[in-house]
Amino acid sequence: MSKTIKRIGVFTSGGDAPGMNAAIRAVVRTASFHDLHVYGIKCGYQGMIEGDVIPLNRSSVGQIFQRGGTMLKTARSEEFKTKDGRKKAYETLIAHDIDACIAIGGNGTFTGAKVFQEEYDIPFIGLPGTIDNDIYGTDFTIGFDTAVNTAVDALDKIRDTADSHDRLFFVEVMGRHSGYIALYTGLCAGAGSIFLPEEDNDIDHLIDQLKKSTRRKKLFNLIVVAEGNQNGGAHEIARKVNEKFSGYETKVTVIGHQQRGGSPSAADRLLASRLGYESVNALLDGKKGLALGIINDKVAYTTFEDAITKDKKPGKDMIRMAEILAL
Repeated sequence: MSKTIKRIGVFTSGGDAPGMNAAIRAVVRTASFHDLHVYGIKCGYQGMIEGDVIPLNRSSVGQIFQRGGTMLKTARSEEFKTKDGRKKAYETLIAHDIDACIAIGGNGTFTGAKVFQEEYDIPFIGLPGTIDNDIYGTDFTIGFDTAVNTAVDALDKIRDTADSHDRLFFVEVMGRHSGYIALYTGLCAGAGSIFLPEEDNDIDHLIDQLKKSTRRKKLFNLIVVAEGNQNGGAHEIARKVNEKFSGYETKVTVIGHQQRGGSPSAADRLLASRLGYESVNALLDGKKGLALGIINDKVAYTTFEDAITKDKKPGKDMIRMAEILAL
C-alpha cells in the first residue's frame, strides 16, 4: 500500500536549464491545490546533505515563471555518491517530515534518485531538466528549446557578418555527448554542414562540399559543430580545413554558456508546467522511481533505470534531411 504523501521536497541538480523555475512553480501550486506542503531543497543533493531546506508556497513562486536559471540553485555533489552522504541526506528529509521528492535534472540527478530510493524508502519522481535533450523517455527536455533559440539567434547574427565579408564561420555549440542542439540549430539557421558527436563526420567530405560551394559562387558558409564532435571542437576542425583548403577566410565562434541562460521560451514554460503538474499527480497516485516525459503530446513514464541507461540519439531521417537541405 502506498504511503500517504503530505510533504514534498523539490530540488534542481546538475546543470541549470531554462524552465526549471516554471517546473518548480507548477510543483508548488499543484501541491498547494491538494493541500500538500512543499519544501525547496537548495543546491541539489548537496543542500539535502547540509539541510539547506526552505518552505515554498504559492506566493514564493509567484514571480519566477519567466526567469532563467533556478531559484533553488543547483550543484553537483561528490559527497552524495557516498553512503555516509546519502545517510545525512536521509536525515534531512526525516527532520523535515518530507514524504517524497521531485528531482529536476539530467542523468546524474536520476542516478542519485535511483540509488537513494533503493536505500531509503522515499518515493522519487524525476523531471528531465537539461538543455542537451539526451534523456530517454521524452521527446524534449526542459531547457532544450530555449538553448536552440539562443544558438539560432546567434547564428543569424553571425550570418550577417559572414555574408558581408564572404567568410566561412565555424560555430561551436554545446553538446559533449549529444548532438541535438547542433542538429536543430544547424537546420534552423541554414548551416552548410553539422558536426555531431553521434556521427563520424569526414573532414575531406566537408572540403569537397566547400569546393562545390565556391564553384557555385557561394562565398560564405556556416558550419555548426557540437563541442563533443569526434573531430574536435570548432577551432580544431577549422585548423584541419585550413590545412587542406584555402578558398575561404575562416573564423571561429564559440557560443558557450549563454545557451544555458535567458528567459525560457514558451515551449519550455509549457513543458515544464505540464511535467511539474503531472509529477505531483504521479506521487499522489502512488508512483515512484519514474522519470516523467512527454511523447507524442502524451505524458510518459520511464523507469529511472531506462532513463539513465538507454540511448537517445538524433534520428537518421533528421540528419539526412539536414544534409540534403545544406546542398
